[in-house]
Amino acid sequence: MAHCEHIRIYRDYTMCGNGAHAEANPNVAQKHLSAELETAEAEQARMKLAAMMSRFLLVLSVLFFTGTGHGIIVRHDVGQAAYDTRSIDYPAVFFLERQGMRKVCVATLIAQQWALTAAHCAEETSLGVATARGGTFAVEVAGQFRKVDLVVKHPRYQQGAADDVDLALIRFTVPLSSPRPISLNTVKNELNKVVTIVGWGYFGIGTLGRQYADGRMRYATNRISQSGRYLRFKFDDPREIQSASLPTEGMLGLGDSGGPALIETSAGVRLAGVAVGQLVDTTYDEETQGQYGAIAIYERVASHLQWIESVINCGRCIIE
Repeated sequence: MAHCEHIRIYRDYTMCGNGAHAEANPNVAQKHLSAELETAEAEQARMKLAAMMSRFLLVLSVLFFTGTGHGIIVRHDVGQAAYDTRSIDYPAVFFLERQGMRKVCVATLIAQQWALTAAHCAEETSLGVATARGGTFAVEVAGQFRKVDLVVKHPRYQQGAADDVDLALIRFTVPLSSPRPISLNTVKNELNKVVTIVGWGYFGIGTLGRQYADGRMRYATNRISQSGRYLRFKFDDPREIQSASLPTEGMLGLGDSGGPALIETSAGVRLAGVAVGQLVDTTYDEETQGQYGAIAIYERVASHLQWIESVINCGRCIIE
């Protein structure tokens, strides 16, 4: 029997098997969806009651978190300040859209006129709709507003497909003179390498998982534990005996899709992966996403160099 892996990519599908032999299992995803639908009515009633009973307290909580919170899912025993970062530290990394307090999805500048993100981010934000209608989409890169006019999804991007590749290139209307793009990792030597992850997603701590969104930029580190079809790393619990937890170990949170996994090389920083989701097992819970033991899933950039280069080098040709 094939081994099934359910990947939560802030959309659901199930992967069965391993690597190139994986097969999509829509029944598992449908069962998961049906369970969610069955509880939706009860959950909606509960949420309405909670809102009526604690509206004032919730407002105070939001204000408090906005003023003091940081992003990402971090170690419970390390001060939040250790994960602080600013756009100036990673000028080629930018978020795609503000949705209220949240900053949703991330992209990385990889050429003067191109950035790389997760394909599903074009659907989770207004990016896809705006550019599909022949318009432009504004993003802020290194403190300057820039316009995007084209989204090119990987030809194998298909939600639920066995060989789905969740990558998209986005094109700026004009080349950017700054910041300097981040070069792609071209060698498949990522296993056991320490990566830096960057984003604006939900904050939380490893013992509890995700807690709230404050729209603040942060970073964390982790170590690649698998480098096959995807790059993967686990959020190690520092309380465990012989734990491999790094000093600033962390896990991506909801809203971090498209974000980079950066590795240090002798030639400088390289983009090794693009965040697409978290592996789901029997212990997974939407409300505690990112707890210790969580496994992050990143598209492996080195596996898709030919496609990336073919799009970027296309020049003025028409891209279907």
